[in-house]
Amino acid sequence: MSEPVGVPTGPAPRLDADEAPVRGLWRQGAAVFVENRLAVLGLGLFLLLAAVCFLGPLFYHTDQVHTDLSAVHLAPGTKGHPLGTDGVGYDQLGRLMLGGQTSIVVGLAAGILATAVGTIWGAVSGFVGGWVDSAMMRVVDAVMSIPALFLFMLLAAIVTPSVPMLILIIGAFAWLGPARLVRGEALSLRSREYIQAMRGMGGTSGRAVRRHIVPNAIGTVIVNATFQVADAILYVAYLSFLGLGVPPPAANWGGMLSDGLADTYSGHWWLLYPPGIAIILIVLAFNFIGDGLRDAFEVRLRRR
Repeated sequence: MSEPVGVPTGPAPRLDADEAPVRGLWRQGAAVFVENRLAVLGLGLFLLLAAVCFLGPLFYHTDQVHTDLSAVHLAPGTKGHPLGTDGVGYDQLGRLMLGGQTSIVVGLAAGILATAVGTIWGAVSGFVGGWVDSAMMRVVDAVMSIPALFLFMLLAAIVTPSVPMLILIIGAFAWLGPARLVRGEALSLRSREYIQAMRGMGGTSGRAVRRHIVPNAIGTVIVNATFQVADAILYVAYLSFLGLGVPPPAANWGGMLSDGLADTYSGHWWLLYPPGIAIILIVLAFNFIGDGLRDAFEVRLRRR
């Protein structure tokens, strides 16, 4: 008797033994994240701000290089200038988009750099232990004893500020917090049975850090990365507010805030509030995202 056409005769395909549990854990984490309304709101705010800053200039064209003294301090709502102009004739909305690009790029890059350096430093320090751990963490403690803003101001005053330089300056000192967090995770993970079994089979310390310590601390790393990005954006705003940001015609929200503060006393309020509100919104967005990710990873870890 012939077999029905189109009906598979072989054994039903099966998922890999580890694939289904992993997918289930990620789905549980995603469900918890979505249930957190503030986290979803934060993600939506970030995507909206990023879209306005990076895609907005494609549709709203402004000249952010040449000054126009005939269009100085135009009020919001003036034809062609929805948010008005500043003291040299730059369109405020276009300036806000340009400044947002710098703030977001520096914040993301510096936050990722700080998290990467801090993760490696803390994982090696906590896993190796002994005098290596003591020496590495004394370096962290010594640098953390100096106010970060003072160090940023000192370096920014020595070197010429630029986007790559701001990323390096902020990332060079923001890694201290992630290093301490990951070190604590490494100290608790290095005594686990699978780490001891790997060592017994001749596994190297580098493999243990790369394949076991860092992957198992990924929840702490990702959550902390969101807060590092928020802190980096604030540091950019601090430095720019103090006049140590990227030089004109480049812009960022902190520099716009500093320029607008003086003009506010002249009644030009529209130069102060838009960049200030943008900084508040994006910092809140990353903090909400971090809270949501923390809840998601805590659920995944409890189900293991």
